[in-house]
Amino acid sequence: MRKIESSELIINNDGSIFHLHLKPENIADIIILVGDPNRVALVASYFDSIECQVANREFMTITGVYKNKRMSVISTGIGTDNIDIVVTELDALVNVDFQTRYEKKIKKSLTILRLGTSGGVQSDIELGIPIFSRTSIGFDGLLNFYKNRNSICELDMEAEFISFIDWNPLLAKPYFINADESLFELFKDSTKEGITISAPGFYAPQGRWVRLEPADAQINSKIEKFNYKGRKITNYEMESSALAGLAKLMGHKAATICVVIAQRVAKKVNTQYNNDVENMIQMALDKLSKQQLD
Repeated sequence: MRKIESSELIINNDGSIFHLHLKPENIADIIILVGDPNRVALVASYFDSIECQVANREFMTITGVYKNKRMSVISTGIGTDNIDIVVTELDALVNVDFQTRYEKKIKKSLTILRLGTSGGVQSDIELGIPIFSRTSIGFDGLLNFYKNRNSICELDMEAEFISFIDWNPLLAKPYFINADESLFELFKDSTKEGITISAPGFYAPQGRWVRLEPADAQINSKIEKFNYKGRKITNYEMESSALAGLAKLMGHKAATICVVIAQRVAKKVNTQYNNDVENMIQMALDKLSKQQLD
């Protein structure tokens, strides 16, 4: 078994992990991820009790109890690069012995649910609905840096998409990854099933044109038309692919639910979406607290 060197997994002098500043005892087995650090306090406001609070950079963590279930809520900031940091460090906190720097023989599987916002790319998707990213498409290329990427990806769907879109070879090869099926079953009666694109940026990578023209100004119209076995792409966001992919490679259960706050086809946006986000949070907490996810 390989020893993990100090330059590969950095542990702070106080025994906490490098970016998150968390110690193994600080996190629960059920973890909610949000992008905005300010949203951590919103989620934690529903907790019955607070155990600990830790903050470093954009990474804010609160661990507490909600209806007899211990949970942690952590902010990731924006983008799959931050998801790479957060998921890798969460996995290390539960599956690496910090004293010996070896993997633990018995691995722990975390349940990780990301709650966020997104933009709809189909005309029948209404503002305010929560979409469960049953399949995520990574435009970011992150998972391509990891060994065994193909073993967990939906390769037939990927190939059909690349052909249909006439994918630009200058861009990272997209990857298609499914969320944990048990989490889909848990939330399918409260969300719309979706195929979600994780983009590596907010503007041109999502087909937006401010002053700089996207390399493919028609990409969203092609995305809207893509159909794989009766399933269509539903929304854009910026994190779900990395979360689903890294978690699956590491043996964790993960999924993303996002409220639609922008309608890219109808060109509408709702900037007053706080009530929709709060409804999603309360629904997710209630579902997680009542179900056995082991």
